[in-house]
Amino acid sequence: MASISREPNGRRSIQFVAGDGKRRTIRLGKISQRGAEAVKLRVEQLNAAAISGHAVDPDTARWLATLDSPLHEKLARVGLIHERETATLTNYLAAYIVERTDVKPLTVKKYRTTERELVAHFGAEQSLRLITAGDADGWRRSLASCGLAENTVRKHTAVAKVFFNAAQRKGLIEANPFADLKATIQPNTSRYHFVTREDTTAVLEACPDAEWRLLFALSRYGGLRCPSEHLALRWRDILWARGRINVPSPKTEHHAGGESRTVPIFPELLPYLQDAYELAEDGAEFVIARYRDTNSNLRTQLLRIIQRSGLQSWPKLFQNLRSTRETELAEDFPLHVVCAWIGNSQPVAAKHYLQVTDDHFERAASLDGRLEKRDGSRQKGRNAAPQKALQNPVQQPSEMAGMARQPRSEKRDSLGKHGDC
Repeated sequence: MASISREPNGRRSIQFVAGDGKRRTIRLGKISQRGAEAVKLRVEQLNAAAISGHAVDPDTARWLATLDSPLHEKLARVGLIHERETATLTNYLAAYIVERTDVKPLTVKKYRTTERELVAHFGAEQSLRLITAGDADGWRRSLASCGLAENTVRKHTAVAKVFFNAAQRKGLIEANPFADLKATIQPNTSRYHFVTREDTTAVLEACPDAEWRLLFALSRYGGLRCPSEHLALRWRDILWARGRINVPSPKTEHHAGGESRTVPIFPELLPYLQDAYELAEDGAEFVIARYRDTNSNLRTQLLRIIQRSGLQSWPKLFQNLRSTRETELAEDFPLHVVCAWIGNSQPVAAKHYLQVTDDHFERAASLDGRLEKRDGSRQKGRNAAPQKALQNPVQQPSEMAGMARQPRSEKRDSLGKHGDC
């Protein structure tokens, strides 16, 4: 049993007899009698567990996990518990990233980038416990002062929150100093860019080979995420006879039902798929075969292709291709259908993808909401022709079925077989 003693100056302490028969004292300082009684009860439970060699009960374990450092250290000094691990920033982050075998390589790369930013600011030997909320504020300001965009700063902040949330759950720190920092990515309309069909044609003509044309077309006309969905796409996923593509989605596979989605073989995309298939080696598994090396920097290569086409590059090269496609499709199909094809939610589409284009202003300013051609005929905006064409894959047109039934080459004889996979 433990006892509480009260000193003349109002300070209280707890005394108990440890397993070795020696009397131990825990000085609590100025604390109420009720508070001292609560600690006394925990001391008795911890002492009993230490003497018997059994684990403490779950309630006491939870109490220890939330205990402040001074009292935790006092309990450790009298042998009731082990001292908390004192982790340095470098050692903790390195160990944490290594143990996250459940995340994808790209996520690990992001972790490493934020790790470098944290170590550069705080120092390799910085104790996790000594990083305060004010220190976290200073780190965030330092990122912004280096010229990083606000959303880039928010991405680093989100990763830092992940790091320190895990440290808190491990009991290495009492609170997450980054918890109150803003980390939600905000839409930046200044970085939106609508890639017109004229510009799309110019880029496609500047591509060096059929695979690069298909890479670009899958982003611009298929709305696929690059590079994850392009590189995961197999020829068996191309359902030629049905006019559809089963798109594996590595980014969303951890969500229920998010491992893949089905999109139409849009008429604008079909010729590039056909060309790549005819040029693929016999028995080829992946649709994109030549640019699978992790050292293949597709963004850098696309910048060169755009320069060769005579155009100016645009921000967020691949995401704006998806954004353009979703904006186009939203003109002709219900938004829930478009989101199912693109692979995002309606709130995300509205916040980060759908654009307001010059065409919208021109149509709104016209007398009847229609654009008048030079020859006097009228069309419904930019996507009048695509609207008619986009219906074809959904309605399984005879032209596509004919393509599957009447191959133009020996290799085309197997298209129908792929569609049944």
